[in-house]
Amino acid sequence: MTRTIHVAIALCAGALFTGVTTAAPTEEHAHARHGAGTALVSQLQLNQGQRWATDASLRESMAAIREAFDADHPRIHAGQQTYAQYQALAASVETQVNRIVAQCKLPPDADAQLHLLVGDLMQAVGLMRGADPQRSRHDGAALVHGALRAYPKYFDDPSWRAEAAMPNEEHAHH
Repeated sequence: MTRTIHVAIALCAGALFTGVTTAAPTEEHAHARHGAGTALVSQLQLNQGQRWATDASLRESMAAIREAFDADHPRIHAGQQTYAQYQALAASVETQVNRIVAQCKLPPDADAQLHLLVGDLMQAVGLMRGADPQRSRHDGAALVHGALRAYPKYFDDPSWRAEAAMPNEEHAHH
């Protein structure tokens, strides 16, 4: 499934895109033996000082990811998210990312920036499913949280209210 996502992402922008599954962990959640790393969204750039254009499909999918994450965020933060709940959140995120990729209609420059966000979301899906024994499911949820925080800063989505989705800015990464 992940390889299909990579191919679809590359086709969407018309350029080769690699490295989604090898993205480095966020600094807040990096294990000492891995060294400090950063999430892909840390590489996002504005479009000459402006946020990138979005389309209806991207806006709808990001809203659905935010809704799913917001429903689970209190349990995740409290350390009470179960394996089954992480699995369900991972499935929800993956469904929406598949939709973003399948319906991609952004200009190439905006799409290239979107790759970074999608890369973190797909890595998050794997981590929440327990794909990396060196990292936790919570690390995956932190990547989703980071992507949700970065999205309204770099993508123009008039319906997005970051303050509603991120009520606890002081502990963005737990």
